[in-house]
Amino acid sequence: MAAPGPASVRALFWAFTWLALQGFGGVLAVVQRELVEKKQWLTPEEFVDDWAVAQIMPGANVVNLSLIVGDRYFGWRGALAALAGMLTLPLAVVLVLTISLAGVADLALVQGALRGMGAVSAGLIAGTGLKLIAGLRTNAMGRAVCAALAVLTFVAIGVLRIPLLWVLLGLGAPAMAWAYTCLLAQHKGIRA
Repeated sequence: MAAPGPASVRALFWAFTWLALQGFGGVLAVVQRELVEKKQWLTPEEFVDDWAVAQIMPGANVVNLSLIVGDRYFGWRGALAALAGMLTLPLAVVLVLTISLAGVADLALVQGALRGMGAVSAGLIAGTGLKLIAGLRTNAMGRAVCAALAVLTFVAIGVLRIPLLWVLLGLGAPAMAWAYTCLLAQHKGIRA
């Protein structure tokens, strides 16, 4: 059975506007909760797959995800509506805050508040990452390969400080080839 989708392009716009307004320093945790758990527009597996594609595309990950989800339900009109929802009102809020806080940005209190919000954002992202592990349960490559890729990626970026482009080429390309091989074998097994 297909997941229920947004009722209209307008509903899609307002859903992504609300999602964007809830995030500070990233909206991954909010988007996953809203799209998968509350609205059920995506299954956990679809979310993991779409999020993976959104991450390797140029640009902001959540903006890319909004384009993917919008396109899934309403084609190019949905992609534009979701994109507009992600950007329009948040842009206005950022501009107002920038103008309002320009004179106090260097104060220690403001700097401390921003550092605290950054720590909260990191916690939200880590928590969401743990939730997304369940979506890998049905991954064609298997849990062990996914776990190994996650550890290797963390070591490459977090410990060795290898630039993302080289990690994508060095780990991402072989992982894509392996996933393709696994999916092909799965598909042939279904047809047999």
